Amino acid sequence: MHRLTESIRALAGAFLAALALGACAPSEPWRQESYVFGTRVEVLIFGTAQDEARAASAQVLQDFDRLHRQYHAWQESDLTRLNTALAAGRPASVSPELAGLIAQAQLLAHESDYLFDPAIGQLIALWGFQSDSPKAELPRSAAIDSLVKRRPASADLRIDGATVSSRNPAVALDFGGYLKGVALDRAALTLRAHGIQNALINIGGNILALGSKGGVPWRVGIAHPRPERVGGVPLAALDLHDGEAIGTSGDYHRFFEVEGKRYFHLLDPRTGRPAFGTMAVTVLVSPGRDTGARSDALSKPLFIAGKDWPALAKKMNLPTVLRVADDGSLELSPAMKARLSMEATDTRIVVRE
Repeated sequence: MHRLTESIRALAGAFLAALALGACAPSEPWRQESYVFGTRVEVLIFGTAQDEARAASAQVLQDFDRLHRQYHAWQESDLTRLNTALAAGRPASVSPELAGLIAQAQLLAHESDYLFDPAIGQLIALWGFQSDSPKAELPRSAAIDSLVKRRPASADLRIDGATVSSRNPAVALDFGGYLKGVALDRAALTLRAHGIQNALINIGGNILALGSKGGVPWRVGIAHPRPERVGGVPLAALDLHDGEAIGTSGDYHRFFEVEGKRYFHLLDPRTGRPAFGTMAVTVLVSPGRDTGARSDALSKPLFIAGKDWPALAKKMNLPTVLRVADDGSLELSPAMKARLSMEATDTRIVVRE
């Protein structure tokens, strides 16, 4: 039996959700919601006049929409035009913004030993995940292996001013693995430019905090990737401080099932197949440069690394990590254990250095 499950969940279904802080703050924040990047987006602004909050959040959402359309991986966009040229072996002129995104992606790919790499767009398309509604069909093994042998990598790309070329025509860029994080960083800059110091930006569970909520840290909940196993209660919660971001990669965002087995969009570039063994990985990234982009991108190589995640987390300087293994048990770094408030008390927890 083939069964398709397209899981673009709201906050309750996303792995991370903003939690209300009750009566700790003097008033509730201004809240603006939308649907961008194929997911629910939410901007919460605290301690700012409503007109100012509305104007700032509108600009944020407009930029989200622009980024989504301009760098869409399968609808006509600047990115698809670039990919067409690369596949034909031609250099292409790109905007300074796109050149910057490619350079940033190259750095993140190198940092993650290329377990995160936006250059595997052809592989993502082969599995059917460059579609609004992926079909429950497995690609041919020979086609997967052929692409893997061609070894597309972002390191194959050369940026020369406004011109991008590739020495490997198998390279096709798909920014779905980190564009939400880029959008978080852009949103933080926009809000601060409007004089807003206290906000929470949530793009489908990728969350960045500014300031606080009336002097109280923003609190986010971590849901189990199989909420039915824990009765729908949150797995845990933690406080986000000014400039921190949290990101999750899970096997429940985009997937289909064939004969009862789940196949999802988190593909191991080394095998060309889903990285089985993990349900979800969450990372907390400290304030700094590209905090949002790092929180979005670098949860993915840790997911793909599976049980070997601690060594890669150290290499990438990510001390605060949570992994939900495929048996439902939790693996936590010591730093993550110190930050979490556990809600699901019957969950098996292992602390890994």
